Amino acid sequence: MTTSPTSLPITDQIVLITGGGRGLGTSLVRAFLREGARVVINYLGSEEAARSVEAEFPGKALAVQADVRDRAQVDTMITRAQEHFGTAITTVVNNALPEFSFNGDARPDADQLTWDNLAQQFSGVQGSLNTVQSALPGMRAVGFGRVINVGTNLFQNPVVPYHDYTAAKAALLSLTRTFAHDLGKDGITVNMVSGGLLRTTDASSATPEEVFDLIAAGTPLRRVTTPDEFADATLFFASPWSRSVTGQNLVVDGGLVNN
Repeated sequence: MTTSPTSLPITDQIVLITGGGRGLGTSLVRAFLREGARVVINYLGSEEAARSVEAEFPGKALAVQADVRDRAQVDTMITRAQEHFGTAITTVVNNALPEFSFNGDARPDADQLTWDNLAQQFSGVQGSLNTVQSALPGMRAVGFGRVINVGTNLFQNPVVPYHDYTAAKAALLSLTRTFAHDLGKDGITVNMVSGGLLRTTDASSATPEEVFDLIAAGTPLRRVTTPDEFADATLFFASPWSRSVTGQNLVVDGGLVNN
């Protein structure tokens, strides 16, 4: 395949994955490394796990601690990554999630929901904004960029009272689409990949087993999507095959939501 400023193979990309030290983030990191990308593993508290992957892929992976909600820390991380790899970050995967437990029985219902609940989850949108804005100068300099935001199928199927989580992801979907329109002229695509409940991440470890069974029974594939399967689908938006796709939301949940 020919390479142009708006189409780079994954092997030529420098990929920042936020929240890459654990859970779904680790699956995303490993998927991109497997395909030959150089990967910045952002972490907040999971240093040991992030360093372990870095050691496993010398020269290809760089673990960097930063709270993505803090713009100064993000700028420092971006600068360090560029100096380490000798070129700009081209691809940002916004996966970092403010602390959240996927246990519907423990989440506030409509009459219990507070603005603090919402604000805590909206800080994740702030993190995504920080990473994109910090990486933009480098993307524009090379005439290529990929932004991939991690969303949720609860937009279409709000079967559990994750009001705060879903509202924040809905805002991120809106930002995905408006940024896609704004940044397309720079050769930058912005898309979202939305999963359902994944079996199993740190966040979904609190989910009762009967909930997993219920979801599996409702999917055409009769099973719950794994973090590795979700990560593989995410690769599409970084690949040259998606070079004319932007502003889209791909639902990866085994067919549970199909509209």
